[in-house]
Amino acid sequence: MDDFEDRLKALRPRLHRYCARMTGSAVSGEDVLQDALVKALHARSQGAEVDNLDGWLFRIAHNASLDFLRGKARATVVPLTEDMEAAPMPEADIVAIGFRTFLRLPELQRCAVILKDVLGHSVEEIAGIAGCSAAAAKSALQRGRAGLRELAEAPEDTRLPLMSDTDRRRIAAYVELFRSGDFDTIRAMLADDVKLDLVNRLHLQGRDRIGSYFTRYAQETKWRFALGAVEGRPAMLVFDAGGPMAAPAHFVLIDWSQERIAAIRDFLFAPYVLEAADWVRLG
Repeated sequence: MDDFEDRLKALRPRLHRYCARMTGSAVSGEDVLQDALVKALHARSQGAEVDNLDGWLFRIAHNASLDFLRGKARATVVPLTEDMEAAPMPEADIVAIGFRTFLRLPELQRCAVILKDVLGHSVEEIAGIAGCSAAAAKSALQRGRAGLRELAEAPEDTRLPLMSDTDRRRIAAYVELFRSGDFDTIRAMLADDVKLDLVNRLHLQGRDRIGSYFTRYAQETKWRFALGAVEGRPAMLVFDAGGPMAAPAHFVLIDWSQERIAAIRDFLFAPYVLEAADWVRLG
């Protein structure tokens, strides 16, 4: 089991790259990835025998992504028709394309382009992960490449949601308390059943259990904090104190219940989520 869990950790950034582009969101991609890993660990504990571990994990991540999309009614499967020849896009160009643009491709085309041109899988491996024939995978890849080129060249017609005045006030106050080191005031704002998700590391619940989280930040001087938004959601952006503030090292999301902090999601141990997430520094 130790070898299996080590392989899960090693594959996690690659699996996230897939889930994020399939769901159209770096944050939602992490949610889907966590769900997929839980399913993989459960199947393994039940004695599942796996010949191709990487392919098996990507298949679970693929199905978890589709479950997410169908649950949100955000995408539909479009039937594949004739082949269209299209050259692969350079990985640098693929990575630069926004996640929401990927979301506009039909599911199988999106799957094929991500697996082949971003992650380097073969057509046969794509077919195994997507549960289709090699011919269908090849057709989806060709059509997806052509479609993605067109979408990348077209004006972006989706916009991030605007932050409400209430959300901006709350996150601005939270960031200012972090900057000043007033963690006692933050602790007083916690709901009794507050949840802490230190992504890719641990989950805790209850205000009495997460006190050490703030204590460790209070002892750490390597970070600078700024008000921002990630994929339109209010966020605390965390920058390396010793470097330029060109890009955050990680970020923190806060959920509120009225004026109480209901949940904290800190991506300190999941820096891969910022690979191509839409973020902006405010103020």
